[in-house]
Amino acid sequence: METVDLARLQFALTAGAHFLFVALTLGLATLVAVLQTRATVTGSPIHLRMTRFWGQLYLINYAMGIVTGLVMEFQLGLAWSGLTEYAGDVFGSALAIETLVAFFVESTFLGLWIFGWNRLNRWAHLALIWVVTLTAYASAFWIMVANGFLQHPVGHVLEGGALRIADFGAMVGNPAAQLAFWHILGGALLTGGFFMAGVSAYHLRRRTAEQDFFRKSLRLGLGLALPAAMFTVTFGGLQFSYLQPSKTAVWADRAELMAETQAAMAALHGPGDYLPPVGAVRVAGVLMMVLWLVMTVVAGLSVLLMAFRPAVRSFRPWHWLLTLMIPVPFVTMLAGWVFREVGRQPWAVYGLLTTAEAMSPLTATQVRVSLTAFVAVFAALIAVNYWLLARHARRGPGAVALGEQPVEPAPAPVPTF
Repeated sequence: METVDLARLQFALTAGAHFLFVALTLGLATLVAVLQTRATVTGSPIHLRMTRFWGQLYLINYAMGIVTGLVMEFQLGLAWSGLTEYAGDVFGSALAIETLVAFFVESTFLGLWIFGWNRLNRWAHLALIWVVTLTAYASAFWIMVANGFLQHPVGHVLEGGALRIADFGAMVGNPAAQLAFWHILGGALLTGGFFMAGVSAYHLRRRTAEQDFFRKSLRLGLGLALPAAMFTVTFGGLQFSYLQPSKTAVWADRAELMAETQAAMAALHGPGDYLPPVGAVRVAGVLMMVLWLVMTVVAGLSVLLMAFRPAVRSFRPWHWLLTLMIPVPFVTMLAGWVFREVGRQPWAVYGLLTTAEAMSPLTATQVRVSLTAFVAVFAALIAVNYWLLARHARRGPGAVALGEQPVEPAPAPVPTF
C-alpha cells in the first residue's frame, strides 16, 4: 500500500473504533437520564435500581471511549499536519469548543453525578445527569461541525496559503453538519435502545428473578428503538440532497455521470482521479440501508410483541433474536461512516485540499510502525471494554456498585474493666 493509504487506514480504524464508543455513550446517557427522571418524580425504587444498573454500564463505556478519543486525536498532529496547517484555523475552532465541552463541562458534571449519590439533593442529582446528556449532545454537534466543514467547506477565506474563518455562523449552520448531527443522534439512540433491549432479553431468556426489572428495561429500549429508526432514516435521506457530485455519481453507479464528474473535476483542479472507490461507497451505502431495514422490522414486530406480557417473559426465540441484534446498530453506523468519509475521497477538505496534500512528511515505515501501535492499543481497549460490559451486564442489578448506600462502620466496642 502507498504511504497515504496506510495513513488513511490508520485513521479509519481508530476513528471507527472510537465511533463505536460514542454511539453507545450517547444512547445510554439519554436512557439513564430518562430512568432517573422517572425515579425522581415518582419515587419508584425499581426505576432507581434501573438507573444504577444501566448507569454503571454507561460509565464503563464512557471511560473507555475517552481514552480512545484522546489517542485518536494524536493523529491530527502525527499524520495529518498538512491538514492542520491548511485548515486548522477553521475546523480546529469547532474541535476546541468540543474539547471544552467534553473534557471540562461534561466530565466535571459526570464526576459530580458519580460521587453525588446519597449526598446531593435528588433534584440536584437529576439535574447533573441531564447536564451530562446535553453536553454529550453538544460534543457530538461540534465534532460534526468540524466534519461538516471537511465535507462541504463554507464560511472561510484563503489568506497566505491557509484558510481563515470568515463566517463562523455559516460554518455552524452548514447543512452537511446540521443534518449529519441529527442523523448521528438518531443512530445513537437506536444503538442504545437495542443494547438495552438485548441485554434485557438475555436475562429474561435465562429466567432471571428480576423479571419486572428487565421487562421494564426491554419495553423502554424497544420503545426508543422504533421511533429512533424513523428519526434516523429521515435525516439520512435529507442528506442525499447535499452529497458531493463525485459521491452522487458513484452512488448512482452510472458510467456516463461518473465520466462527466471526473472530466469536470479534472478541468477545475488539473489531472487526477477524482472519483472515490466505487465498491467501498456502494457496499457501505447498501449495507447501511439493509441493516436499517432489518432493525426497523425487528423493532416494529417487537413493539407489538411486548404488548403481551407472556411473550415478554417466555418467548425465548424472540429473546435470542434481540440479544443477537445488539451488534447490528454498531455495524450499521460504521457502514454509514464509511459511506460518508470514503465517499469524499480523494479530498481531505472537499475541492480544496487532497488527502495526499494533507499528510505529514512521513515514510511508509514510520506509518507502518504507528499503524501497528495504534491498532494494538485500540484492539486492547475494545476487548477490555466489551469484556467489562458483558461481565457487568451478565451479573445483573444485584452486583451494581454505582449509587450503593455507604455502610456505616460498626462502633468500636467499649472496653469494660
